[in-house]
Amino acid sequence: MLSFDPYLPVVDADPFPLYRILRDEYPCYWSAEAKMWVLSRHADILAALSSWQSYSSARGNLMDELPNRAGSTLGTTDPPRHDRLRALIQHAFTKRNLENMAEPVRAMVRESLAELRGQRSFDFVGDFSARVTAKILFRMLGLPAGDDREVRERAVMMVQSDSVSRQKGPEHLAAYNWMQDYAAGVIAERRRNPADDLISQFCVSEIDGERLAEREVLLTTTTLIMAGIESLGGFTVMFALNMADFAEARAELVANPGLLPDAIEESLRYNTSAQRFRRSLMRDMTLHGQTMRAGDFVCMAYGSGNRDERQFPDADRYDIRRKPRGHLGFGGGVHACLGAMVARMSVRIIFEEFLQAYPRFERVHQQLPWMPSSTFRSPMKLELAIH
Repeated sequence: MLSFDPYLPVVDADPFPLYRILRDEYPCYWSAEAKMWVLSRHADILAALSSWQSYSSARGNLMDELPNRAGSTLGTTDPPRHDRLRALIQHAFTKRNLENMAEPVRAMVRESLAELRGQRSFDFVGDFSARVTAKILFRMLGLPAGDDREVRERAVMMVQSDSVSRQKGPEHLAAYNWMQDYAAGVIAERRRNPADDLISQFCVSEIDGERLAEREVLLTTTTLIMAGIESLGGFTVMFALNMADFAEARAELVANPGLLPDAIEESLRYNTSAQRFRRSLMRDMTLHGQTMRAGDFVCMAYGSGNRDERQFPDADRYDIRRKPRGHLGFGGGVHACLGAMVARMSVRIIFEEFLQAYPRFERVHQQLPWMPSSTFRSPMKLELAIH
């Protein structure tokens, strides 16, 4: 009998053999360790994501939810309130705003690369990607530039879990409380001195003629910082890992950077950092002979759905020319990631510059220190040797 425990380090290191067993033999699986059902096939996950009326986000969307967050953020509300919150944030991610960000992002990447000049090996995470992705997010949200290192460290801690207790530990909750205090300070400053940024807009926005509750402003700001840093940072590191592991694909991108958009989509499919999110059932559901009850939690195993050969032929092969339509790297349905365009643009620019500066590299260690998280998957360090 299979035992799938998303808290085990072996699952962080390589979940894909277990995912295959789930898809083939237990497509609707009760995980006693996680105390929730696990959906692993692409079609089932997509159908669930498309049915918020049955698979609700209102009780939280992280595998281990942070206290008091559910029901007050974009990812933890259902329509119609979700749609109105999304509309308030959407303007920051318009094509025009993204185009205005392109050159500043490129300048940040070049500045960070200049700091590496002359080094024959470095940690891609700590020495490069963590710094540049935090700078990008800080510029978008209008946060004080000098705070980026500490904010990133707290954001990464927030999304982790304790593999023994299978929940948030004291250090994770302390990081969450710190981030709320930090966000509260930024919000107070914006109320005193409004600026042309997203947080200032939250402070004055209304839904149906009513201002957002202070809790909504605080937790939405906290979540944007956390999700922005972890999602963009994790995505960037996983793309670098693919470039280190697949030398032929990397050489092809060095020779033809125009293939980067397709390579980004394939990386989101093949090795997404957003592995598992949860929903709660609003009614009894029967799937693959299993009856899930109203109130049960359900895990959407995006990482498994992206390797489902029923949707993607030869799914375990990394192919930058694949064009994997319908991948779950950014989720789906009404809760599809709002920052997808920002992530795609940022990673494209980062690797246009990085591959030009470092066309040949390999990872130093085959075993990687994976972040202990039941939701996200990315290495805490990625040592690269430059050739």
